[in-house]
Amino acid sequence: MNRVYVCSCFGVTEKQVKEHASAGACTPRQIASACKAGTDCGSCVRRIQAILGRGNCPRRELVDQGMPALAVETFTELDEAA
Repeated sequence: MNRVYVCSCFGVTEKQVKEHASAGACTPRQIASACKAGTDCGSCVRRIQAILGRGNCPRRELVDQGMPALAVETFTELDEAA
């Protein structure tokens, strides 16, 4: 299986970014909080933005209502699975 790396600094793959997005990370900053991608040299931030797209957050409605959209347990599980 080919791994497409989005963040070379922290070895974060495109698949991991998509999994974090599915778990509720809707912005590059939330992706950074989940897996550090985009927090070192920053060259991957535009790629992360492209992966996230516009309005593709499955939990955007929670954020719009002022509710937390991120579950820390989910990110821990995703990181352990990688």
